[in-house]
Amino acid sequence: MSDKKTKSLADLGLTAQGGAEACVTGLSVDSREVQEGHLFAALPGSRVHGAEFIQYALRMGAGAILTDAEGARIAADVLAGDPAALVVVEDPRAALAYAAALWFGAQPEVMVAVTGTNGKTSVASFTRQIWQSLGVPAVNVGTTGVEGDWETPLAHTTPEPITLHRVLAEAVAAGITHAAMEASSHGLAQKRLDGVRLTAAGFTNLTQDHLDYHADFAEYFAAKAGLFSRVLSDEGVAVIQMDGASAAEMAGIAEKAGLEVIRVGRGESCHLRILGLRFDATGQDLRFSWNGAVHLARLDLIGGFQSENVMVAAGLAIGSGSDPAEVFRALPQLAGVRGRMQLAATRKNGAAVYVDYAHTPDALSTALKALRPHVMGRLVCVFGAGGDRDTAKRPLMGKAVAENADVAFVTDDNPRSEDPAAIRAAVLSGCPDATEVGDRAEAILRGVDALQPGDALLVAGKGHEQGQTVGDTVFPFDDVEQASVAVAALDGHLI
Repeated sequence: MSDKKTKSLADLGLTAQGGAEACVTGLSVDSREVQEGHLFAALPGSRVHGAEFIQYALRMGAGAILTDAEGARIAADVLAGDPAALVVVEDPRAALAYAAALWFGAQPEVMVAVTGTNGKTSVASFTRQIWQSLGVPAVNVGTTGVEGDWETPLAHTTPEPITLHRVLAEAVAAGITHAAMEASSHGLAQKRLDGVRLTAAGFTNLTQDHLDYHADFAEYFAAKAGLFSRVLSDEGVAVIQMDGASAAEMAGIAEKAGLEVIRVGRGESCHLRILGLRFDATGQDLRFSWNGAVHLARLDLIGGFQSENVMVAAGLAIGSGSDPAEVFRALPQLAGVRGRMQLAATRKNGAAVYVDYAHTPDALSTALKALRPHVMGRLVCVFGAGGDRDTAKRPLMGKAVAENADVAFVTDDNPRSEDPAAIRAAVLSGCPDATEVGDRAEAILRGVDALQPGDALLVAGKGHEQGQTVGDTVFPFDDVEQASVAVAALDGHLI
């Protein structure tokens, strides 16, 4: 990025070796984007250290280098005699996060973040919608980009700090005062949120995912827990969904950090307690209590898990200062997120087709179990597993569908560099009675064709995504569009 303003290293909370100074004109993590006077952050990576690119950053005119001791050692010959200021810190990722916050300066006045394996996008969207219903300009930031009263696309759920703080500053310039963020385990592990000033943070659940990145489940949990133990200030409020296996431990971490904790769930100790749900074809009626007082809300949302997401969102709104009564009045207005249990099409015989982002064993199980009370007939599921990702979850995904769906089709879902047939075989090992259909469009068509009156089809895995990644190529593909096309081809109409 480039910017006409300049700041000293001290302005960015940094001190260079030997007391060297630099007039910083911008921040970069990609050496190809460095401009004259930039601070280049050479960060440790999973495959190569960013210090390998310091030589290119200096050729582009970098005025300062931020790295760790290893990075300084790797680039010692390149740095020798160069006038660029060298900042060596123990944790350059955290230092960059705070430097980016200081560089861009502005953040929405009220910010919350939510972490967990499933539900982050829905919770962030619901929180933003609650705020909007209360008349405040708000956005949600995450998997679907920046949405709300100001919008812009994003490449990652939790962007790297320079992009994140640029976007937050632009949101403030557009008049945004409230923002709800998704906090991914990658983003938390890489300290991308460390410069964000949060008033509240939420936790949804924790199940197996991203073990291709994290060494084990304990490391995955620790990354998520960093939102409460490190990022959220001790004056913040933690909103914990208590019904999952890791919830009590997460709540304990929040309490140990001195945070006020709002418990959400079905247990008697919950401040926001789900008392009952009644399902029908178009949504659910939610009976809940807040500190003992009972409330009712109609939710035009499919799936009991959505009531849990709604309660976490309500907790975040309350925890960040909104009046509880006004928050509860806003709940019936909430709309689902694209690709999250989204009604994509309806057949002439009344059978419905839903699209959901579920791409983990727990998410598949949760989605199918949640859909079951809304369906009189059979549950049909089209799903697959991604390539170059956690291989251990593939048979578990198959098992989840085998246990919760009546008819299953195993297909491709972003095979990337792997052999698609090998991925399908691994999934089928957990769902041996499923029908294998490699072509995803054909699988959706066959799933739609199988629907009888009273049935429902869940197309799982992609949700809002609009591409199928094969090798290094991303082919246009939209599950919602394909479902509509399939219904049109078989019934001659679209919803």
